Amino acid sequence: MKDVVSRNKVNDITLLESVNDFLFDNIGQFASINKISNTLNSNNRSNSVNTIENYTRYILDSYLMYKVPRYDIKKKELLKTNEKYYACDMGLRKHIIGGIRDAGSILENIIYLELKRRNYNIYVGKFNDKEVDFVIKNNDGLKYIQVSLSVRDEKTLKRELEPLEVINDNYPKYLITLDYDTLNYNGIKQISALDFLLGRIDI
Repeated sequence: MKDVVSRNKVNDITLLESVNDFLFDNIGQFASINKISNTLNSNNRSNSVNTIENYTRYILDSYLMYKVPRYDIKKKELLKTNEKYYACDMGLRKHIIGGIRDAGSILENIIYLELKRRNYNIYVGKFNDKEVDFVIKNNDGLKYIQVSLSVRDEKTLKRELEPLEVINDNYPKYLITLDYDTLNYNGIKQISALDFLLGRIDI
């Protein structure tokens, strides 16, 4: 924070910290600049949208957080609103917001960092009203990824498969979970997050 404040000559350090805390607390959630501003205003942190936009950019420029844009799979175009943010480090997140909660979001963040480490271009997918956690792209084309702690509950499995099932192209589709299972659902491959992170399974 000291570096961010010094480099950008930030006047309202408390507001900057509030924006940073919000982003770290809401990893993997849609978070437009307006949403951040409105949430802080409702918590008696007076601000302007322009200031929130600037402070968010300072945080991104410092690599504390990464912004992931949305991609319309059907129209094959990037969308300009409702991006998601992911933290650079889960230990830093624990230090900032305290405790370990939202384990599903933490796993999603960890998978994001690994995909980034592997030099994929990463987007949040949209297909009609369905959301795909990650659309990744490299020279081989696109791949679609859903991330879930566990899908051994039938309702959870159905919910996680639905966004992938409606996509009618032939690019690979993956469901990454902490279940130690390697399964196939009509071409959608379920793989273990641990095997993926340790490099025992590639995608």
